[in-house]
This record gives sequence, C-alpha cells and structure tokens, in this order.
Amino acid sequence: MSEAQIRYAAYLTAIFALYLAGAMLLPAVVDYFADNPDWRVFANSALLVGIPAAACALATRSPAVHLNARFGFLLVNLLWVTASLIGAIPFTLASIGLDIADAVFESVSGLTTTGSTVISGLDGLPPGLLLWRSILQWVGGLGVVALGLFVLPLLRIGGIAFFRIESSDRSDRPFARFSTFSLALLAIYSGLTLVCAMFYAAAGMTGFDAINHAMTTLSTGGFSTHDASLGFYGHNPAVIWTGTIFMFVGGLPFSILILLALRRRLDALRDPQIAVYAAFCAIFSLSVAVFLRASSGFSLFEALTHSAFNFVSLITTTGFASADYSLWGTYPVACAFVATIIGGCSGSTAGGIKAYRFLILFEMVRLGLRQLIYPSSVASIRYGDRNIAPDMQDAAVLFISAFVVIWALALILLAATGLDFMTAATSALTALTNVGPGLGEIVGPAGNFASLPDTAKWILDAVMILGRLEILAVLVLLSPAFWN
Repeated sequence: MSEAQIRYAAYLTAIFALYLAGAMLLPAVVDYFADNPDWRVFANSALLVGIPAAACALATRSPAVHLNARFGFLLVNLLWVTASLIGAIPFTLASIGLDIADAVFESVSGLTTTGSTVISGLDGLPPGLLLWRSILQWVGGLGVVALGLFVLPLLRIGGIAFFRIESSDRSDRPFARFSTFSLALLAIYSGLTLVCAMFYAAAGMTGFDAINHAMTTLSTGGFSTHDASLGFYGHNPAVIWTGTIFMFVGGLPFSILILLALRRRLDALRDPQIAVYAAFCAIFSLSVAVFLRASSGFSLFEALTHSAFNFVSLITTTGFASADYSLWGTYPVACAFVATIIGGCSGSTAGGIKAYRFLILFEMVRLGLRQLIYPSSVASIRYGDRNIAPDMQDAAVLFISAFVVIWALALILLAATGLDFMTAATSALTALTNVGPGLGEIVGPAGNFASLPDTAKWILDAVMILGRLEILAVLVLLSPAFWN
C-alpha cells in the first residue's frame, strides 16, 4: 500500500464526512421548527464534524491514484468505520444521553441497515433524532447498492447482479460512462423512496411517519418511529401491503431496475436470482399463512397480510415487524430462523447470503452429484445463459464458509458475555445478515438490544460491519500480505 493511496483514501473519506455533516443540518431544521432544543445538538455536531473534515480534505487533496483492488478494500473499510463513528455523535450529545457503546451501536445498526436498536420510547423521541436514524439507513442503503454494483465486482468477491449487464463486449453495456450509471442509481433510489412515502401517506400514515418509513423501507433498514414498528399500523392492511411491496423492490438488483427504467429492458427480469428470490418470499409467506389460518383465529387475508409482510421483511433483511411472530408457533419461528439467513439479490440494499449464492451452490451440488454418476462427463456451472467463472464459484463457497465460521465465533463470544444461547445465536445471526430483530424475549421482534452488556454490543458492531461488507472485504485487511 503506497503513501499516495493512503493519502487519497483519507481525502475521499474526508469528503464523505463533509456530506454527513451537511446531512446533520436536516434534523437540526426539523427540531428547530418543532421547537425542540436538540436542534443545537445537530448544528454543533455538523460543525464538530465539518471543520476537521474540511481541514483533512484540504491537507490530503491530491491527484487521483490508480484504483486497484487493494485500494478498494482500504477505502471501503475506512468509509464505513468513519461514517459509523460520525453517525454516533448526535446520539451521544442529544437529550436521550446514550453512552458511547449505545451510540455507536445505534449508528452502526443504522448505516449497515441492520435495524437493531437500543433506544426505547421511540413514540416520544424528538423528531430530529428519528429523522437522523432514518437518514443513516437511507445513506447506508445507497452505499450498500453502490458497494454491490461498483466495488465488489472489481474486488472479485461478489456483485453478480452486475454480471448480466457488464461484459467485455462494449455494445452490451447499457451505460458507457460511470457517471451516467451513478446518477441513474441516485435518481431511481430517490424516486422510489418518494413514491413509497406517497403510498404510505395515502394509506393513512402521517407525513412525518411516511417519509421516515419510506427511507427505511427502500433501504431495507427497518428503523421505525414507533416502538411497535409497523405493528403500530397493524390494523391498516394498506400500510402493511405498501411496506411488503416496497421491501420486495428494495431486495431487487438496482442494476435491473435501472435497465427497466431507462432502457425499457424487460429481458433484464430474466436474471435467475430474481426468480430464486421471489420463490423464497412466496414459499415462506404462503406456507406460514396457511399454518396461521389453520392454527389460529386469523382470517385467510389477515394471515397472508402479516405472513407476507414479516417474511419479506426477514428475507430482505429489513427487520420491520407487524406482529410478534415468535408467538405464532414452532413452525413460523423455524421458518423465521431460516429466512433470516437468505437475503435478497446482489446489488440490492438487502443483506444475508443472497439468492445468487444459493443458485451457484445448488448448481455446484447438482454438477457434483452428476459427476459422481458420470465421472467422465464434462459440464460447466451456469448462471442463466452464461458460464460462471471458477473464481466466482470459489468466491461463493469462500463467502458461505466464512459466514458459518464468523457466526459460530460471534455466538461463542456473545455467550461468553453472559447471554443465553437463543439470544447469543440469533443476535449473532441477525447482525451478520443485517436483519435486526432476533428471537427470544430479549432481542425478539418485541424486544430491544439495550439490556445487552456493552462488550456484546461492541462485538455486534464488528459483526454488523463484517456482514454489510460481505465479510471478505474486511477479513482481507487482517492478512499480512495486504500490507506488504
């Protein structure tokens, strides 16, 4: 790693910090007009971040360096860690008085779009803080999409959603310029957020709730303005179905959405991972709805409404809840545990293992079984109409292996802090998949992470960032070869 690369990474991080400082002015304005004294907290936080960031940007300003994989790994980690620390500043200075561990946890949970929270009494929280939580998730969701579309494919550890629209044949590229694609991404992400807010408002939400929930729905983040999450609107099917639809959209590849919006490329919907993702959502939602209809007093429509919402929320790693599904019975709880692992599509705001890795893994197992029967046969692993390169296969297996190891290690570390097995296991899993709520009385859909020991929160901070950066992008920094 050269000095020029480190200097340029510091410059880009300082620029991003300036953007976050500017974003702090929005909740300051909201609190000011709400006559809440916390507006000073956000104004002071903006200055506290903005002045050093501007100084750092001026001191490290330099010509752009060659962008290679090593620089990409460094920059991605530096941006997310710095943003998490900056995001915690208003929480520590605000009237709710979170300590450092809680403030950083809330910030990391927001930016990684995990949705776990240590704050209770959300219904009476100052509006500026509620908006800041939503901004963190909205910015984090946009960063996740950019990570999946632009960075991970270059680092060769993910990004299959871009595989279909980027090839060596330049004529197959929908956008010749990176800036065009970036602007299209920002426009569609913002436009979908606005449309979602309009639908929420039309369904009966207040304007403030509609804006906040739209930001955390499209980002598949899960922060709410109410302790009951969207269960606050559980009596309103229009709100619940609006959330279900837009969470599902948030779990789709944004590269495909851009092709649909700007190039009218309906053929892009043939991306195989979309079918896998939709099948997971449909199977879990329908099977649990049938179970609820048969075992409880739910009508079929009510069962399907809440089942679809909660399982789309889990699969897209959003973390909203319209009800405490841990009380529905053993089968729904088992399904919820499995759904937590799945994730949405690559190039979406969702976390988890993601549909395309399951597709690659299935194809590898199918081919392996075939070769046991026909040892001399020659076949390739395909993704739709294209062959999957060996390094992409290796990356999928490496990710899933690392996922299991990190989960097991986090479980053991959390148990060592005094947590019971269910809390430790599901906390580690939901942090690694960026889902949010776990299972059990403490961290379940009706629970809260505030009672966890500070040591457990720091562990979960690290696991959330690992999960958000696809694990390998963080672990590579621990290799001595990276720094040589």
